[in-house]
Amino acid sequence: MLPGSSPDFIPKLEVDTGFALVAGGGFNAYTFRYSYDISIPVYSPWISSSKIHADSDRKWFIISSQPYLTKKSFEIMMTVAKEHKDILIAQACSENSNLSTGSWRCNKDGVLFKNPEFLQEGEFCLVFRGARLGQPVLIETLASGCIPVIVIDKYVLPFSDVLEWKRAAILLYEHQLPDIYVILKSLNPERIQSLKEHGRYFFDQYLGSMKKIGLTTLDIISERVYPLQSKGYDGWNVLPKSMSKPNVFILPMGPPKSQGFTAVVLTYNRLESLYAIIRNLAATPSLVHIVVVWNNQLKAPPSRDQWPEIRKPLTIIRSSKNILTNRFLPFKEIQTEAVLSLDDDINMLTIDELEFGYQVWREFPDRIVGFPSRTHTWSNISNSWVYDSEWGNSYSLVLTGASFYHKYWHHIYATDLPPAVKKFVDDHMNCEDIAMNFLVANKTGKSPIKVGPRKKFKCPSCTSEMLSADAGHLAERSLCVDYFSKEFGKLELKYAEFRADPVLYREDVPEDFKIYGNMGSL
Repeated sequence: MLPGSSPDFIPKLEVDTGFALVAGGGFNAYTFRYSYDISIPVYSPWISSSKIHADSDRKWFIISSQPYLTKKSFEIMMTVAKEHKDILIAQACSENSNLSTGSWRCNKDGVLFKNPEFLQEGEFCLVFRGARLGQPVLIETLASGCIPVIVIDKYVLPFSDVLEWKRAAILLYEHQLPDIYVILKSLNPERIQSLKEHGRYFFDQYLGSMKKIGLTTLDIISERVYPLQSKGYDGWNVLPKSMSKPNVFILPMGPPKSQGFTAVVLTYNRLESLYAIIRNLAATPSLVHIVVVWNNQLKAPPSRDQWPEIRKPLTIIRSSKNILTNRFLPFKEIQTEAVLSLDDDINMLTIDELEFGYQVWREFPDRIVGFPSRTHTWSNISNSWVYDSEWGNSYSLVLTGASFYHKYWHHIYATDLPPAVKKFVDDHMNCEDIAMNFLVANKTGKSPIKVGPRKKFKCPSCTSEMLSADAGHLAERSLCVDYFSKEFGKLELKYAEFRADPVLYREDVPEDFKIYGNMGSL
């Protein structure tokens, strides 16, 4: 039932419905019988006949596409649009244009926009009241990947008995319309991404076709008849794991059997620092094997008699090309589940730090567990994500220059990393560690874990040779975070506000009581 017909649009049926359940697209709060009637969306034939590009470039911050707005709403939006150039107000074209009202819209300058396809160019799309409360623009907006901003008082939203619309749309009172730009600009990127994901989920699951609308209606009726079989709030509204963040590891997630770890050290020509690292690794109790990835094609690695004498297996692999992703190749020499990835300038970690880091990883084998932590923040100045190396209250990345992770991620890096991301890393000789953090976070939905108090990881004897010493290196890493978020389709990096320290760290007890007595300096 679609309430009302031209020209009066009386929002009720002209018949006695009695005890009949009414499913309608345009109920208001005064005529709707809660837990009895069912509010359905006003369907748009366009969504079944047009190709939808939900990930299109969003050139407009706000789009208003409905013709014949109320005079008050139109005047308010025109006032707001005068102050902000990223708002598009499109109305019905002039009657003299011979253009179908349903297929085309025009802005105040007469520029044509194909309707409703142009909604795919908007970040937020407005849904106003018309002659009817229910409008097809709501379902068109969801189909376009645009976030609905519903400005209709007393409107009973589709399937609102079970769907939590605040997860998929912005709901405003009509008196808030003058402040709409400020309200929408105050939303953080994580909330915007969540709104898009839930909007897509609601559309795909419940609203995307007449069949889905019909089945959803029947499901609601079925739950009323058989309440014990109800999906519950989460069943209707929470994104399934396959859509949000699937866990790639098989439960249970207890500590794996202690088989030790394989250290993979990426090096170019810093032999003195490399040798110090090898000696330290060899003295670490849980170290099983050291794999050195020799990334220098211009110089051969030293002969075997020049390497440190150690009692643990040491393998030198000479790469054919100097690229940072060589460190993440699934080498057959890695026989342990745990991998310790190290740069050849990280020679300051103590034996206790390395051993404790491995033991922490055993408790969290699906995460990156390591030492140098960084964070990402949103910049309103550049309107982009920024990489931040400053020490703060939280972090969202742990760099693979000194971290433990499961060898599984080597295979995933080789097979699932977006090709554009891999090409960026190889071309710029930068950000392979950020790419790995993105990959793990997108697969698990979990934050990395920082181990120990150490903040500084500088090699005094090799500072001038470090890639990170380049003045443009840090700025480029901000570009990486922003670029990767677009290539992955979302930014799944999670913040953490804790770190792992030994239980007796900084406790006033005899040193003999401490298993890990030397956790290094800050």
